[in-house]
Amino acid sequence: MKAYQDLLADVLSNGVEKGDRTGTGTLSVFGRQFRHNLEDGFPLITTKKVHFKGIINELLWFLSGDTNTKWLKEHGVSIWDEWATDTGDLGPIYGKQWTQWPTADGKTINQIDYVINTLKTNPNSRRILFHGWNVEYLPDEKLTPQQNVLEGKMALPPCHLLYQFYVANNKLSAHLLIRSSDLMLGWPYNCASLAALTTMLAQQTSLGLGEIVITMSDAHIYLNHLEQVKLQLTREPKPLPKLILKRKPDSIYDYTFEDFELVDYDPHPHISAPVAI
Repeated sequence: MKAYQDLLADVLSNGVEKGDRTGTGTLSVFGRQFRHNLEDGFPLITTKKVHFKGIINELLWFLSGDTNTKWLKEHGVSIWDEWATDTGDLGPIYGKQWTQWPTADGKTINQIDYVINTLKTNPNSRRILFHGWNVEYLPDEKLTPQQNVLEGKMALPPCHLLYQFYVANNKLSAHLLIRSSDLMLGWPYNCASLAALTTMLAQQTSLGLGEIVITMSDAHIYLNHLEQVKLQLTREPKPLPKLILKRKPDSIYDYTFEDFELVDYDPHPHISAPVAI
């Protein structure tokens, strides 16, 4: 995807050097947007190999409402390990807020159910959205992720925090707001995860595929990723793969990794880069 390469080049050229929570430092720009028509292929970047299985299993984990790393580790995904407690707990992060948003009366709201029901019954609504920014559970930046979990807070606040959906011409489009976007490591996951989720929702609601749009507030490259980004920019993007859902489960919560088939993914080699903790 040339648009992603252009975004990396933009930050290298125009980014301002800033400090950050991790102490690593970034080149940062404020306010950028990416869009992609899903009929043109599945937006899994090709200028480096990306772990498709990890992306899908993380998404299924979010949708399950789970907030412990045990299931992820059993399915070969370790991307959350650094922020978890010794028992794998991450506090009330994404999945909890998506499917079990707590209310004052002690009940919970499943925002995913709301989205699906509204897509089916009122697709013209401008309120088809869900988000994870529950202020009550945001972590204290002065504490470690593990300390925050022990205090009943999230290990990390949501980066990809608001998803909104739009139906036109019987096609489903999605818009994602990312408040803090790590362009080298996080963004490729977020983009492909949004596309997979949109594809699943479209199947569940008998809609075609439209666009995905990603708005990034703070879009940044960590200073210890600069050489990796420059290497990636020397590579020519290849044709995008296609995503096939091999069956239609009874609900969005019944998908497994085996239901997803990635066709014709031929990326450049993987580029290793350290994660800022």
